[in-house]
Amino acid sequence: MTDPDTAPDRKGYRRVLLKLGGEMFGGGRVGLDPDVVQMVAEQIAEVVSEGVQVAVVIGGGNFFRGAELEERGMERARSDYMGMLGTVMNSLALQDFLQKQGIDTRVQTAITMGQVAEPYLPLRAKRHLEKGRVVIFGAGMGMPYFSTDTTAAQRALEIGAEVVLMAKAVDGVYNADPREDPDATMFTEITHREALERGLKVADATAFSLCMDNQMPMLVFNLLTKGNIARAVAGEEIGTLVRS
Repeated sequence: MTDPDTAPDRKGYRRVLLKLGGEMFGGGRVGLDPDVVQMVAEQIAEVVSEGVQVAVVIGGGNFFRGAELEERGMERARSDYMGMLGTVMNSLALQDFLQKQGIDTRVQTAITMGQVAEPYLPLRAKRHLEKGRVVIFGAGMGMPYFSTDTTAAQRALEIGAEVVLMAKAVDGVYNADPREDPDATMFTEITHREALERGLKVADATAFSLCMDNQMPMLVFNLLTKGNIARAVAGEEIGTLVRS
């Protein structure tokens, strides 16, 4: 809800970390929706062809959600590891669709699985990005109790990304749930601290705190609008910019 006449100009980005929710990959169902994965791959390929360096973190909620399994009696650590494997399945699917777009892609995982992916090595990830390859980070942090939102913030910092692009199924950050409140208003810009204090459900508190402490901006935007990844990296006025 920043006044557009006083809001500071946004800028384009050269290296970004794109965070994708696993639920979106499933199209609202369990498993993968090939049409959604294809759409995401096409949007990523568009910006990579323009010279933007793109790294990706994907959730695994279309296969498993650790917190929900815990509610049904499963040990939290074990259920989180199952969720990590779900993120690897999503990562391999996106890699395949990107390769079909002619985009060289590498998957790096925090849990060693050498037959399907490289181990997570930040210096190697940077070299891949510099060579124009997309790098997809799978298996979360490799440890239970950490969300893929937190993974996205940590990986963005470690590879030197300029922004975390939080791809959602809504246009940005609202002061209330727009699906339940027709009077909900979208912010054009908000600080990390204000988002935390308001309890806005855009990313978990650990991810917000990590970004706030390290001055990492976060742009929340609607992935389902075609061309929005390109608009986001170009610095166009879409979504909600969260920064210190």
